[in-house]
Amino acid sequence: MPFVDLHSADDYARIHYTTNTLFNNVGGFDPEKPTVVILHPNFLDSTWLHNQFSDQRLDNGYNLIAFDMRVCGRSLARPSGRHDSWTDAADLAFCHSILGLAPWHMLALEGISVNCALRFAALFPELCLSLTLCNVPAPTELFWVYTAYDEMVASWAGAEDLESLEHVAMEAVTFLVGQDCDPDLQDDIVEFWETTHPPRRRTRLVEMVNVLLHRTPLAKNVYSSITQPVLVLHGDKNETCPVAHAEKLVSQLTSAEGGAKLYIVKGGSGALSIVPGNASIANQTFAKFLSRLPPARSDLTTTLPEQRDTKMRAALERLATLMGDRNIAERDPRSVLSFSCVGPEVLKSQTEMLAHYAIGQEDAFSALGPDGRPIRRMSERKRDHWFHSERDGLSYAG
Repeated sequence: MPFVDLHSADDYARIHYTTNTLFNNVGGFDPEKPTVVILHPNFLDSTWLHNQFSDQRLDNGYNLIAFDMRVCGRSLARPSGRHDSWTDAADLAFCHSILGLAPWHMLALEGISVNCALRFAALFPELCLSLTLCNVPAPTELFWVYTAYDEMVASWAGAEDLESLEHVAMEAVTFLVGQDCDPDLQDDIVEFWETTHPPRRRTRLVEMVNVLLHRTPLAKNVYSSITQPVLVLHGDKNETCPVAHAEKLVSQLTSAEGGAKLYIVKGGSGALSIVPGNASIANQTFAKFLSRLPPARSDLTTTLPEQRDTKMRAALERLATLMGDRNIAERDPRSVLSFSCVGPEVLKSQTEMLAHYAIGQEDAFSALGPDGRPIRRMSERKRDHWFHSERDGLSYAG
């Protein structure tokens, strides 16, 4: 399987990636086609990008690559309280350099990916040809969303039986996709969570949620440093990420080439990329956006470690300027965690939280049977308890 190993004195990560080539590697990329990197949605991984990889408008015209973020999918990493969206951007930059890729277009799907893409474009402008952002989150998490995520993670991580786990999962799917989620899609999402993020691996989930919930707003100079063409796609029925935040972001990207563009997906709620109808609309709009941009090649190159150090040192200098902290420029250019902008109090809180959830993790509940598959699908459970809600979010007794 294709992986990129990132190691330094204070960090280790093994980043999994997938491509649309025959042998699932970058060596099969067509140098005549531009490269597109797709960042997967919240709480999912690159296996959930089939709506993009199977779309002929994208698959035929572009070299596609997607990475599992360091706490998602098949990627592995040492737990760290310093993990934030700046380090996610650095992960991508290191992978880009090690694989010898050409500058790419970015398609970021949902919250964590959008936050990562914005920071990548600001830190590594020479590597980013354009930005397309789906369902833009608020600069800091809305209070009711923060509270809901916090409660769901605690309930999921501490679930002691299948009923408790499925109850949390049902709420989480509604929160992620919306009340009208197709039952088969709901089954697939819950099965994925039970397999890849069970309570026995809860520290990965906790670290991911820390990155999402503890983000800090980008400063005005960060937005103004983004000069690439930008397209923002947003569902008008998205309750956790209201359209107003997408409109505000577009107004803040004052330096975007040609001005940032906003496209509203009518009827789109959460997770635009995994609901087939919404995904097709998003793909069509994205493909049209790319077709208007200058052509780009995808010739692979070789970067020596010394050259990579120079590039990462320049990125740290840029980050130091953006954050107004000259100490950042003195950090180790070989470490992804050098790009972390987590403050001391948040670092202490996140480190303690990871340590807390690591206690007893190996003995936590698992919804998997002896064959390594979930014991049952969500649609197979009995719905005879009073707390099972209907599509309107209410439960009916009697």
